[in-house]
Amino acid sequence: MATGVYLSSHKKKRTALLLCIFTGVFGGHYFYVGRFMRGLLAMFTFNFLFIGWLLDIIKIMRGRLKDNNGLPLID
Repeated sequence: MATGVYLSSHKKKRTALLLCIFTGVFGGHYFYVGRFMRGLLAMFTFNFLFIGWLLDIIKIMRGRLKDNNGLPLID
């Protein structure tokens, strides 16, 4: 029997998704999860001309967005 400890971020996936939908073009969800440099890049490029915004929504919904420590967000 295998047991393990699974670490996850204290940031919520639902909050990140809502921030991405409403402020994702300006990188709001990246600032929320502590990825400030990525947030600045998204802000100055309008999240890569809206394409990155759509991809980030999909990434969050699939549970693939990680915080600044590389941990997945909680549900």
